[in-house]
Amino acid sequence: MTPDPTHPVPPPGCPAHDTGQRVPLYGPEFAADPQAYYAYMRHFGPVAKVDIAPGVEAALITDHATALQMLQDPGSFRKDARRWRDVAEGKVGPESPVVPMLGYRPNCMFTDGAEHLRLRQAVTDSLARVDSRRLSQMTERASNYLIAQVATRGSVDLLNEYAKQLPLFVFNELFGCPADIGDRVLFGIAGVFEGVNAEKANAVLIQAVMELVALKRATPGDDVTSWLMRHEARLSDEELVHQLILLLGAGTEPLRNLIGNTLHRLLTNDRYADGGLIEEAIDDTLWDNPPMANYAPHYPASDMEFAGTKLRAGDLVLVSFAAANTDPALTAARQTGGRRAHLAWSAGPHACPSKELARLVPLVAIENLLNKLHDIELAVPEDSLTWRPGPFHRALASLPCRFTPQAVRQPVPPHVAETTARPGHTTAERKPERGGVWSSFLSWLKG
Repeated sequence: MTPDPTHPVPPPGCPAHDTGQRVPLYGPEFAADPQAYYAYMRHFGPVAKVDIAPGVEAALITDHATALQMLQDPGSFRKDARRWRDVAEGKVGPESPVVPMLGYRPNCMFTDGAEHLRLRQAVTDSLARVDSRRLSQMTERASNYLIAQVATRGSVDLLNEYAKQLPLFVFNELFGCPADIGDRVLFGIAGVFEGVNAEKANAVLIQAVMELVALKRATPGDDVTSWLMRHEARLSDEELVHQLILLLGAGTEPLRNLIGNTLHRLLTNDRYADGGLIEEAIDDTLWDNPPMANYAPHYPASDMEFAGTKLRAGDLVLVSFAAANTDPALTAARQTGGRRAHLAWSAGPHACPSKELARLVPLVAIENLLNKLHDIELAVPEDSLTWRPGPFHRALASLPCRFTPQAVRQPVPPHVAETTARPGHTTAERKPERGGVWSSFLSWLKG
């Protein structure tokens, strides 16, 4: 699409092409070429009116400076989703596929002021206790397991058989999930982000994390769940459940997409062919193809005019990290400024509380994969790859690859008893649920 400043044309297939209605961000047309949509929306100023699901309206910020202004102004823009006017007025119901991602939870993402500070401090202090060496070992173990499942085959879908699974395994271990709970956590998180049977998935996720909290109350361990529980903020069980859901979700879907999108970049761009530019590829992906493309929900505290757009109190306002990072006004600044000045981790008081840990997992996962499967390459033409529809994420549907088949070595079992045993059961006595991927991983670890 060649933009015309006087007569902007919606991308092909966009319903706004003929009717002038809000731009939809949830169909396959948007997923196939989101940058064409962002270019179109920029013609209407820093803020565009969009639909993120049928009947769900939002204002989307596409300008970098405007996004920073909003993210750094908690007085004018609030995070408490109970302010969402369309939900309060019944225009958006609980059955909407986007509600599990946007609806209120008593966690540090959806609170303001002193309550936000209390909950966020518990999160940042607990994450600060994560040892980077231990996290690297967890990531490498999960990576080795996933590689072992496909090594003799010589083919793999790097998205669904590697990038999708690895962060879930790492965070299940980091948070001390036993097998039966971990399997349900994986199911719930996947359903919430996919928006398929989201209500059921959300219910399963909440129940599983409630059981995890009860387990750790009885038998605390050396894990993030137990550290949160012992924090001086004295979180209630409800607050613990929703802090954990936030951290498990934020640590899995975005990292899955970051691993997948970075592998896509490495496998399709000769610039990274020498294999020593993985960190640079991660940074470039966070700039050009961030894993969470449109999110950071906020609500105006009062009626206002913002960046030339009239907003009412309680309007849903989202930031397009993907559009802001590729803002044409940033081209020169990006070349001369810091490589990590992007907005992929958000900004302001609600920015990612642990950026370095969030970079470490994909770095170790990608390095280990490329070291083990050194001749891996795409198994299909690049232009045949498709992207998953959805308003929030930027993620491939699959990433089929091939490599030289390899023999698999049985792993040396690490010490996992503390994170897998349940009260009254030894690790040897506990029988994992049949078919659960987390259960299978734990069985593999034990040899």
